[in-house]
Amino acid sequence: MKQFDRQLILEDGSVYPGYGFGAKVQRVCETVFNTSMTGYQELVSDPSYTDQFVVMTYPLIGNYGITDEDFESRGPALSGLIVRDYNDMPSNFRATRTLHELLEENGIPGLTGVDTRMLTRSIRDKGSRRAILTDIATPVDEALRIIANTPVPHDQVSRVSCRKRWYSRTANPRYNVVAVDCGMKLNIVRSLNARACNVTIVPPTISAEEIAFMNPDGVFLSNGPGDPEDVQGVVALIRALRGRFPMFGICLGHQMIALAYGAKTYKLKFGHRGGNHPVKDLSTGHIEMTSQNHSYAVDLDSLAGTGLTLTHVNLLDGTVEGLSCPAERVFSVQYHPESAPGPQDSPHLFDRFIAMMEEAKQHA
Repeated sequence: MKQFDRQLILEDGSVYPGYGFGAKVQRVCETVFNTSMTGYQELVSDPSYTDQFVVMTYPLIGNYGITDEDFESRGPALSGLIVRDYNDMPSNFRATRTLHELLEENGIPGLTGVDTRMLTRSIRDKGSRRAILTDIATPVDEALRIIANTPVPHDQVSRVSCRKRWYSRTANPRYNVVAVDCGMKLNIVRSLNARACNVTIVPPTISAEEIAFMNPDGVFLSNGPGDPEDVQGVVALIRALRGRFPMFGICLGHQMIALAYGAKTYKLKFGHRGGNHPVKDLSTGHIEMTSQNHSYAVDLDSLAGTGLTLTHVNLLDGTVEGLSCPAERVFSVQYHPESAPGPQDSPHLFDRFIAMMEEAKQHA
């Protein structure tokens, strides 16, 4: 039997040995799990996974390779991938390279042969914890010392967002949308383009005056990694723009809108990641299957007096999944209506944003 050559050591001292693929580098990150059955390429390139090791609960990963057209950002964003069974011989006529080649090229380590069921249960029961992905010869006490001496990062958004504005145009546009990039997935841009929106993607350092000068029909707040409390600049931007333009936020954007209205956020025990989360729309009673990827949630008790209305609730744990302020044409959801691949229950939220912009134009 082939000897293990790499290992994942959690900060509680638990050890998960396996075989390395991707880059052979040592790294310390938070360890989380994702329950999606497909879409590992979109997951690997989702900026919301910055500084995280992702454990895939679906056992077979790599079997359809990597396709250049399917990235959610310009390159891989996560810090490590933990799988049960990695397949390095993909069968897919669209594939241009293997997952191993993509990770190796971008300096991202992978670990296969791990008992991912046991690891996922540990994260579920004890919560997300930091870990080190290292050589099999690294002693546990040394690994724990390295973890303890590695600072927890708070600059993820600044590392994954754009530095300069860029444009995504469409034929016969009817609306101009400014999208604040905090680590935005490209399928959000595609979803807006498909609805006759020209999109100007701007960095999170942009000022309210710069956005006002563009005179957009609407403002979009993107998803992104990390703690929403770390992005106070964007929270202040939202506070300055609310009521002036229709506004739609997804994931981190949803959390930042809540903070801008005076609500609070908190870190979940192990987060929500995967494409099988039931969410109830309180206005219709309709239940949507949703795709999610976040560690933080809006505190339900903090909404009182903010002017925000609770619109959606997670049926698994009762957490806040949607908010709105109709008077100021602002709404947000915690989940991803643009998920690709993933549940297709929620793209109508983009249509709601379009209707909101149309209404604002008619009353201008």
